[in-house]
Amino acid sequence: MPSLLIVVFVLQLVIHLLNTFGAGVINSVLWNLYNLLPVPTSKSAAEQKALKREFVKVRKEMNGTSSQDEFAKWAKLRRQHDKLFEQLKESEAKSDSTKKTFDSVVNGLRWLGLNGVRMLLQMWFQKQPMFWIPKGWAPYWAEWLLSFPRAPVGSVSVQSWSVACMAVILLVSDALVAAVALVVTAGTKTRTKKMEEPVKAESGKKAKGEQTQEKKEL
Repeated sequence: MPSLLIVVFVLQLVIHLLNTFGAGVINSVLWNLYNLLPVPTSKSAAEQKALKREFVKVRKEMNGTSSQDEFAKWAKLRRQHDKLFEQLKESEAKSDSTKKTFDSVVNGLRWLGLNGVRMLLQMWFQKQPMFWIPKGWAPYWAEWLLSFPRAPVGSVSVQSWSVACMAVILLVSDALVAAVALVVTAGTKTRTKKMEEPVKAESGKKAKGEQTQEKKEL
């Protein structure tokens, strides 16, 4: 059986990743899978996909048709494009309200599933120490806080360990985001600088050529 320390940390990490990155993606995947079942929304979802394909096809054909050389064909495609656009807009408006309800239910179930497991672990193991603090390492009030609510004084409770794991995960996550932003910014500046250098060199050559031409004329 894995250590309770690792279980709590992994659970906190999964909760953080899902809340930060994966909630929208998971909801979209579940929505698509849900519509594959024989449910009331499956028919409208299939019709909406067909409308999108037809709309993209007509739009692509219209963009490839000249409005001056082939005006009659372009006008016909334009009417089809506008009609499909209105139908697609109406279909999306209907499905959006249903999807919002679906997302709310999925978000609630996910919250109950993950946070419910976390709360169950904290209740079940609230008297069990995660590990012991070396004697004399912290004052009594700090030992009492770390053992809150029902772990033995001098130890770290599952609640305190859970809070510590979440704090570390948040710090590491913020640091990684900041590092990625710095790398992207540095790369953008480098590319901009490389693009500006040939322009400056070309301008210098033109100026030098103009000066040489002026000297020859003199």
